[in-house]
Amino acid sequence: MRARGREAAGAWCRAFYGPADRFFAIASLDTDMRRSPSVPAHGLARLVGAAAFSLALVLTGLASLAQARVFDPETFTLANGLQVVVIENRRAPIVTHMIWYKVGAADESAGESGNAHFLEHLMFKGTKTLGVGEFSKIIAQNGGQENAFTSSDYTAYFQTVASDRLEIVMRHEADRMVNLVLTDAVVLSERDVILEERRSRVDNEPGSQLRETMQAVQFLNHPYRLPVIGWEHEIRSLNTETALAFYRRWYAPNNAVLVVAGDVDADEVRHLAEKYYGAVPARAVPERQRPAEPPQQAARRVTLESARVRQPSLTISYLAPGQNSPGSEYAYPLQVLDQILGGGATSRLYRSLVVEQGLAASAGSGYDSTAYDMSTFDFYVSPRPNVDMAKLEEALRAELGRVIRDGVTEDEVALAKRQLQAQAVFARDSLSTAPNIFGRALTTGSTVAEVEAWPERIGAVTVEHVNAATRATLREVQSVTGLLLPEPTT
Repeated sequence: MRARGREAAGAWCRAFYGPADRFFAIASLDTDMRRSPSVPAHGLARLVGAAAFSLALVLTGLASLAQARVFDPETFTLANGLQVVVIENRRAPIVTHMIWYKVGAADESAGESGNAHFLEHLMFKGTKTLGVGEFSKIIAQNGGQENAFTSSDYTAYFQTVASDRLEIVMRHEADRMVNLVLTDAVVLSERDVILEERRSRVDNEPGSQLRETMQAVQFLNHPYRLPVIGWEHEIRSLNTETALAFYRRWYAPNNAVLVVAGDVDADEVRHLAEKYYGAVPARAVPERQRPAEPPQQAARRVTLESARVRQPSLTISYLAPGQNSPGSEYAYPLQVLDQILGGGATSRLYRSLVVEQGLAASAGSGYDSTAYDMSTFDFYVSPRPNVDMAKLEEALRAELGRVIRDGVTEDEVALAKRQLQAQAVFARDSLSTAPNIFGRALTTGSTVAEVEAWPERIGAVTVEHVNAATRATLREVQSVTGLLLPEPTT
């Protein structure tokens, strides 16, 4: 699965999930969920039904939200360096268990694109005590569900089971943290599976091909330019040795985060974590060393035409700062801007391009602040039938020019902040929300305190902050425009 993306979503969840297609290796070209995903890559807004919030709910309780804790987790660190986060949620007698590794596709060795995603598949192939696929069978026999995903910045494995089965999950997940067994027969067979996955999800999908190409030209030097699933010719060179080398280099308790949410308490989780994960020794893990992105001096444009395209689309993507990169002071203002411009049917782009001008069938934006390095701020539109793409692009650029030139208003910022904070109020309703938010945040340089303070920090954003962030980010020289078009008939 790959975690860095460009599809629309609500901004609180975009802050912690991000748009869908840049970070994951199966949904689109970047998200590898080989089973049914429990969490949409679009993020928290979809998870908590943000589109259904009434204005009354938006306003309820916001006066005291700045002082409120969102998830109120308990956290501790084992002697071997494993960080553990526990979120109590007693709505049902079930628990979600997630182990997150601080490694992803952007940490692969040169020439080995796809290795992180490949290893994610291979982690289901057995250990010294369990045969191939046996862990998955145990989860199923105990009425649970499980999956995994790989991103540019992290890799995660998760299970949802009855709360009285948590010990079973911990025992076997800790086992494969240290005791993975691979053979050439298993590895080479799974490599063929990855190649077929790439063919079906990228090579046969024009939209995925365009996003992959846009990503490759968006980043001139940084490994975010690489597809999480990998380039085909490099996937073919992956083998048992490359997979095990990656496993031994990065998979260690001191390079992982355990998040457990549901019908549990911290004392119970601590006891089980120390019993199973605590027995896994810490290992030396290298620091992430990623090439820096140089200043960008020229806009780029990519056009893909295909007979498979039924709905044309236009995407404009700007290089943008994240919470951990230079320009991080703009991260929260950009989340507010994202809500103003692309946050649903009341957003500027939707109202103008879809409702008022009648040019677009859909319009929106996407921004992810939690990348380990820099991010992008993306705009997308698709035309109504018989609307010329050049006219639609002109209209989109006019809207972007207007916000750059004139800025946003006090009323827009106030409403966007209330909408975002309201999403946080309801974030605890889904069992899977908190583990995904904390896992992503803690593997990309943020802290538990920063997650809990998100509503307060959004509340502190001003019009001046948003307008400064807009002008610093929406610069033509650091943009890529992507056009997806049907193949000409003449």
